[in-house]
Amino acid sequence: MIFPVFSLMPVFWIGLFALLIAAIALDLGVFHRENRSQTTGEALLWSLVWIGTGLLFNCFVYFAYANHWLGIGLQVGHELDGREAAIQFLNAFLVEKSLSLDNIFVIATVFSYFAIPLESQYRVLYWGVLGALVMRMLFIVSGLALVERFAWTTYVFGAILLLTAAKMFYDRNADLEPQKNAFVRLLERWLPVTADLSELRFFQRCDGKLVATPLLLVLLVVETSDLLFAVDSIPAVIAVTRDPFLAFSSNAFAILGLRSLYFVIAPLIARFKFLKMSLIFLLAFVGVKMLLTNHFEIPAGISLAFLLGILGVGIIASVFGGDIDAKSSATGPTSARRDDLVLHTALRAAWRVVVGIVGATVLALGLAMLVLPGPGLLVIPFGLAILATEFVWARRWLQKIS
Repeated sequence: MIFPVFSLMPVFWIGLFALLIAAIALDLGVFHRENRSQTTGEALLWSLVWIGTGLLFNCFVYFAYANHWLGIGLQVGHELDGREAAIQFLNAFLVEKSLSLDNIFVIATVFSYFAIPLESQYRVLYWGVLGALVMRMLFIVSGLALVERFAWTTYVFGAILLLTAAKMFYDRNADLEPQKNAFVRLLERWLPVTADLSELRFFQRCDGKLVATPLLLVLLVVETSDLLFAVDSIPAVIAVTRDPFLAFSSNAFAILGLRSLYFVIAPLIARFKFLKMSLIFLLAFVGVKMLLTNHFEIPAGISLAFLLGILGVGIIASVFGGDIDAKSSATGPTSARRDDLVLHTALRAAWRVVVGIVGATVLALGLAMLVLPGPGLLVIPFGLAILATEFVWARRWLQKIS
């Protein structure tokens, strides 16, 4: 089947689209009708509401797949039970939510460059989210169709993710230049652009002529940036679930909260400077997962633990990195030296998390294999040896059994 997205019972898709349309209509038409910026408290509350909505929908996913309502979970090549479906949804939701943080950094830079007032930013984000939903739907349908039709495309997607991670690492300090966006330059060539933002519209009349406002330029940059992010995020989502309903619904609920999340994160961008490093590790992990998918399946639970761990490392490194940065400022090292010190701390913490997850996984497998003769006794010391490279307690246990 070329387009697996249509293999599920239509009622679930109709219900999902109806729910998304209702949520968007309530968000803009009822709760945010006025052109004003959200306070941080309001934005945080609405971010939690959207996250809660996504988690609540995941409860529906669990029961729907556990009971195979209308045959859901039986059309993806293998039976998907409620627990596995819920974990896959949560993995995909977390991946998309995490990668959207990098999108927020770009959007904040664009708004700052074009000097867009806060009360206008919500309108741009609204249309940006609508465009993102349409693009995600098209990319997910196309991506899953390619993976189902041509198995070798999993290696292409995995390579794309690894290359993106490498590019993000080497370009992590590069400045965004919105004025060089091809769509912006094309629009400026064919349509006059005014600097007037008094009417808060994408187009307005000036001396009888239709002209574009900076809001339209910003929307173009945001949409084209999101198009590039979709190229990264969709393969990442496909790496954690091949179910089209789970892939799109998790993406949709993650994107719906993007507007409110922006007003929470944007003022703190300078503080969370190491989240980008977490996203690089995240992309690299799902890239490796996709490359191995035809040979070794990494369990969804382990993937979820790794994603939560790597994001936690980014947040912790940012918080404590800020303290290190402040102390270094007091003692006088250069800015470059402070950045190197903080980056080393972040990478060191990230490496410990990776070693901990890998070692604990191997150790758990060894303990589970104790019921079998032989292999478990070999795997357990191997897991402890991995952990011993970073943890003193593991070294002591390894010495006791040696």
